[in-house]
Amino acid sequence: MFYRNGRGHNEYNVQSDKIDWNTTLTKPSPTPSASDLTAASVHRPTQIALNPRYRILAFISLLLLFLLCIAWELFLDPLVPGGSLYVLKALPLLFPLYGVYKGNLYTLQWSSMLVLLYFTEGVVRWYSDISVTSSMLGGIETILALVFFLAAILYVRPAKQAAKRAKKLGK
Repeated sequence: MFYRNGRGHNEYNVQSDKIDWNTTLTKPSPTPSASDLTAASVHRPTQIALNPRYRILAFISLLLLFLLCIAWELFLDPLVPGGSLYVLKALPLLFPLYGVYKGNLYTLQWSSMLVLLYFTEGVVRWYSDISVTSSMLGGIETILALVFFLAAILYVRPAKQAAKRAKKLGK
């Protein structure tokens, strides 16, 4: 995992489901022990370090996917010559951009499900479009959607595992 001291590193607060941006991580611990989770409280929450590389990769791939959808339907290889209203298919990708940039776990979770629609469209157009350009763009769309999905899942995974352990120990 990647840990960075000082401002800007990511830690996940298991108790309040919020990312703590201002605390410093002096010694990285790979996974909190059971005693750490039981000792956690509102006043002493357990911190889980998240890998910012996955968040950055997710943001870049989502931004590139958004730009690809716009360029594809406006001038690269539109379904209707001169562009069409199909460019509006990129609009849903705008909504999670800020939350993904900030590392919001909930946004990364729902946007990973949203991007599966673009993965499906990419696969269908990759294999079914007659145009070579459109087929290549479908392949690129598929790859970008897959990269975003994997980066989002890998970014959220440590926090979800810690929350699951905390819930299990709390019962």
